[in-house]
Amino acid sequence: MSAASCLLSEDQFLCCICLDVFTDPVSTPCGHNFCKNCINEHWNSNDQYLCPLCKKGFCRRPELHINTFISEMVSQFRQEAQQKASSSSSEQQAAKPGEVPCDVCTGTKVKALKSCLVCLTSYCETHLEPHLTTLGLKRHQLMDPVENLEDRMCKKHDKPLELFCTTDQTCVCTLCSVLDHKTHEFVPLKEEYEGKKAELGKTEAEIQKMIQKRRLKIQKIKHSVDLSKEAADREKARGVQVFTALKESVERSLNELIETIEEKQRTTEKQAEDFIKELKQEISELKKRSSEVVKLSHSEDHFYLLENFLSLKAAPPTKDWTEVSVRLSSYDGTLVKAVAQLEETLSKQMKKLVKAEAELKRVQQYAVNVTLDPDTAHPKLILSKNKKQVNHGDVLKNLPNNPKRFSHCVFVLGKQSLSTGRFYFEVQVKEKTKWTLGVARQSINRKGNIKLRPRDGFWTIWLRNGNEYSANSGPTVRLSLKSRPQKVGVFVDYEEGLVSFYDVDAAALIYSFTGCSFTEKLYPFFSPCLNDGGKNSAPLIICPISAGSTGACITQ
Repeated sequence: MSAASCLLSEDQFLCCICLDVFTDPVSTPCGHNFCKNCINEHWNSNDQYLCPLCKKGFCRRPELHINTFISEMVSQFRQEAQQKASSSSSEQQAAKPGEVPCDVCTGTKVKALKSCLVCLTSYCETHLEPHLTTLGLKRHQLMDPVENLEDRMCKKHDKPLELFCTTDQTCVCTLCSVLDHKTHEFVPLKEEYEGKKAELGKTEAEIQKMIQKRRLKIQKIKHSVDLSKEAADREKARGVQVFTALKESVERSLNELIETIEEKQRTTEKQAEDFIKELKQEISELKKRSSEVVKLSHSEDHFYLLENFLSLKAAPPTKDWTEVSVRLSSYDGTLVKAVAQLEETLSKQMKKLVKAEAELKRVQQYAVNVTLDPDTAHPKLILSKNKKQVNHGDVLKNLPNNPKRFSHCVFVLGKQSLSTGRFYFEVQVKEKTKWTLGVARQSINRKGNIKLRPRDGFWTIWLRNGNEYSANSGPTVRLSLKSRPQKVGVFVDYEEGLVSFYDVDAAALIYSFTGCSFTEKLYPFFSPCLNDGGKNSAPLIICPISAGSTGACITQ
């Protein structure tokens, strides 16, 4: 019985011979009870008349009579069990669309829990109980519920489809194997199921690999768009710098230049959007196929898997994206063409601009791979894992009392040093309201209050209050900049005693310390300053530098 209360009382009414509830219960002289047919068949098949439970022997076959008391108890038990089973069935929800209903339920069809391949019937939890408790029914083969169980029977021989013909790639019964397919090769249905399931696993792995490759391609395309956008932004900034000095007569030329640049960028972005849309469509199709493959591979239904395997085996048509890339817009000559229309008016400005670019490219040749030195960082500074960016945090970390560490000011040095020759590095300062950059000598004071001036070993510039730029030359020199730098380049010529700062995007010199006397190692110097309640939370980011170009920042 399905209810727990029924199971507790059921043991009292079980015949020990058939292991089922008594039918016409009788009692032997020794006091034990059995089904009338069960004890009679038992004695008919044995030479002695022994009690199956206590083994007590009888000289002659006892005369058996129905035990009316037990019979009434069994009848009452059956009625209560049926009522509880009906109540349990009514409490269960009816099978929803797409779910297999119980074939035994009358009225409301409850969702089936298992299907029997012998009975060719699907059972709910209540009606499945005999298959779990009755000895004869326990031998039946149960499986997850499926519809149309008759489809699993051979239409010709009315026997279960238990074999798989590898020659014809179809499910057959045992009679088919000796009659219609007698010259073919066969394997058990389960064996073929396991093979196909393993093959589906490989297919799923290949699909996931294809999806991953397309996701990586999307990332590369997006990165290409970002590079293209940065190039467009730089080009617009240069155009604005050139045309700002002109009057209304050149505004039309400036607008045409910007429109040309933006049109190229839109073309690049449109191409990228088309690629991404197509990639996402392929991913969607692959995911759909993956879902179907996973669902099929998880099925324990041999017949269902084999019947649907061939329809899923063929991969959907997809594009080979290996050589596909976004065509980056080239801006070479765009600005020159616009300026050529006003060549006579802008000749001096162009010469100045070209000279600044040449100077920036010259110093960029001395670029070094700078990383931050965590042993020097103030305990409230947060360094990225790749030691390429730093920002200020509110929590004071418990760090070792390292003599190299800044204890009071939120400063950090680079790990690389210079004691001869030249070096150059770039730092992104975008979205910050305060920062300090430069170089410092090895013997600087790192404890307590520090004054940033050359005689104390610091050659730096800073930003304060969002728009106040100064060179800390002792006394401080206020700087007047035409644009707000997003990326600052720092160049040092050790022998020449020169420290220069550049607005990288504008290709313009910000300030130079000249006539310096260096006698010891110099280290890159950084301060993201306090985060100011989140207003200055953006990090300083050390940027990679492409040969002959300004490169793009990589954050991690």
